[in-house]
Amino acid sequence: MKLSKMMLLAVALMVLVNGQAMAAGDAAAGEAKSQACAGCHGAAGVSAMTTFPILAGQFEDYLFSALSQYKLGTRKNAIMSGIAAGLSKQDMHDLAAYYNGLEGVYSLNLPK
Repeated sequence: MKLSKMMLLAVALMVLVNGQAMAAGDAAAGEAKSQACAGCHGAAGVSAMTTFPILAGQFEDYLFSALSQYKLGTRKNAIMSGIAAGLSKQDMHDLAAYYNGLEGVYSLNLPK
């Protein structure tokens, strides 16, 4: 009986680890996908206009969450909702990884 519980736990851990690995963003793929973002957010994620948020250096989970909320319509912005509508979950992870890896202008020297 104990062996089967241990096997079940081992399988559950493997599924969890594999699921997290699949959800990880690919920064290089995100860079290629970021061309549509550059018009408003700047080529390196730093907008020259204060009306558009700086994406460079933002936390990856925050960026993914924001894109997901735009896609679901729980966060409102007509432009971003339209853009996010065409993104897959992997696209959002990739973009979040890319912008997270860029040097932000408001560095707080916090660990990532």
